[in-house]
Parts: sequence; C-alpha cells; structure tokens
Amino acid sequence: MAKTSSGRYFEDFRIGDVIRHAVPRTVTTGDVALYTALYGSRFAVQSSDAFARAVGYAQSPVDDLLVFHVVFGKTVPDISLNAVANLGYAEGRFLKAVYPGDTLTATSEVIGLKENSSRRTGVVYVRSTGWRQDGEKVLDYVRWVMVNKRDEAAKPHTELVPELKTSLDPADLGAACPPIDVAAWDFGLAGAPYRFDDYAVGEKIDHVDGMTVQEAEHQLATRLYQNTARVHFNQFLQVRTRIGRRLIYGGHVISLARGLSYNGLANVFHIAGINSGAHVSPLFAADTVFAWSEVLDRAALPGRDDVGALRLRLVATKDRTCEEHPLRVGHDYEPGVILDLDYWALVPR
Repeated sequence: MAKTSSGRYFEDFRIGDVIRHAVPRTVTTGDVALYTALYGSRFAVQSSDAFARAVGYAQSPVDDLLVFHVVFGKTVPDISLNAVANLGYAEGRFLKAVYPGDTLTATSEVIGLKENSSRRTGVVYVRSTGWRQDGEKVLDYVRWVMVNKRDEAAKPHTELVPELKTSLDPADLGAACPPIDVAAWDFGLAGAPYRFDDYAVGEKIDHVDGMTVQEAEHQLATRLYQNTARVHFNQFLQVRTRIGRRLIYGGHVISLARGLSYNGLANVFHIAGINSGAHVSPLFAADTVFAWSEVLDRAALPGRDDVGALRLRLVATKDRTCEEHPLRVGHDYEPGVILDLDYWALVPR
C-alpha cells in the first residue's frame, strides 16, 4: 500500500464531509518577525507590546492575516493540493485574539460542489475553522477553490452552490477585540490622527506606495504557512500548464495590500470580518503591487463606544499605480486588477 498522499481531487469530495486537518502550529514571535519582514506591516497594535497593553490587549496580538494564513495553510493538503486556483472568500470572522505561544489547528466542512463546463475541473466550497489549544474558535471563513479532476469522466455525487451572505452584520463583529482605552491611544505613535468619524462613505484612498515581489519572498511565505499547494512550488509541473509559471499564493497578495494600506488607514488596527474576496488575476514574481481602498459603509458596534467598524473595499493591482482607483470597465475588471477584497475593520472613535 502507498504510504504517501496525492491529495484529494474534485471527485473525491462529498458535501457534508468534515475534515480534521493535520499538524498543529504554535505561532511564535519568530513568525511575527518574518511576517513583518515579508509585508512591512506597521500597524502599532501588532508592532508594539507596550502600545497594545496600554490600549487594552494582554500583549501585542498576532496579525489577523497571519492567523488567517496559518489556518489556511493547515487546510491545503486536504482541500487544495490539486488546485488550479483559489477563487474567493466569504463570511470570514475573527473570533478571538491570538498571541505568540498559542497553538492553532483547523477543521473544514465541504458545503458545496460544482463541476466546471470543461469537465476537467470543479469548484469546491468549504467552511474552515481555526481553533486555539483551549478549544476556542479563533477564525472561521468560507472559501471556494477550483480543483483538478483525476478522471474527466467522473461526476460529482451531488452539486450545490451554497448561498452566502454578501456582508456580515456589524453586530457579529468585535469578538476578538478587547475594550479599547481610546484615551491611551497615542495617535502620534500610531502614525496618523484619523479616527472613525474622519472617514466618509464613498471616500477613496490611494495608498501610494508599491512593493515588488521577489521569487524568494513568496516561496518563503508559503512555506512559512505550511501551504503545500503545487501551483506555488513546483515549476517542473507548472511549466506544463497553460500559465507556465508558479503562481503567488493569493493570501500573499492580501497581506501585501493590507501592509500598503497603512498609508491612509494607520489606525484601522483590526480586521474583524471578511465579507467577500476575489482573486481577479494571478500575480507572479517581479510584478509590483499597488493598492487603494474605498469606504463602503460605517457602523457602530452594539454596546461599544470605543471603536467603530469601517466596511472597506481593498483593491490591489500589479504594475499599475492607483491614483485613478482602477476597478472595472463595465462588468469586467480593468487590466492589472488582481484583488478585490471587501472587509470590516475596527478603528478608534
């Protein structure tokens, strides 16, 4: 009997399958330092124990997206080892703060399947959950991914495209954020004076800076998250595909864009929820990433007067600056747009 695994193909999934993913991962300050080295994130709460303690955290929490990447990476060997591309996200909620020393595990439930018209691939929908060592949920989200079939003639046992929320209810946000002492929030050290009331619905912000991705960076990042998807690593196989190159992990793009967004959103310190997200087109090594944001909505959180929630659209582009806020031409995305992410984030009031 073979002792190695070639991963699941599309026809191997069943709606209702619950998968317990292997290899617990203890997050350390080393992971935090590497995350900063890769993306240049500068948000004060995640950068300084002293700042974080002053405003109400036990210590500086692990960056929300680093938590997402670690949990996501756990799911890859069982969900997307044979993926063509990760397509999108919805209903993501950050439920508990994670600190260095916490150990994360993950489970996933298959909630949808849809064969593609080519018959060579299909889309798998899963709801994945990240767990802390004490049994507390720290994160859950839905994602859908295009997966190769082993046998083109194979049919899915059942097909279903799940109905997903277009936006999370603000009342469901904020569980991972302790009460914030706004009087102790040093806006000078945080890097900008802007609070919740300084942002207006419809406002668009060009984050100005760009970051060129190197081959070594995205390879290191994806290994850091123990993401084993072949499309990110195996040039021997990828050169035989239509694209012909290794794809940069979509989460790498999200973190690059989030890091760039500090310039304009310096006090927007915590991602509370992901409403939806689409990887519009691939990113490759030597491409330069730019980003811009639009304020889609503002909301008070029930029972809290310390922070408010901004619903933000974060758009990333490659080799295209964002002073004109590129997004769509008609129903199609403009050339150069690589990410369209809709999320809720918290900011002091």
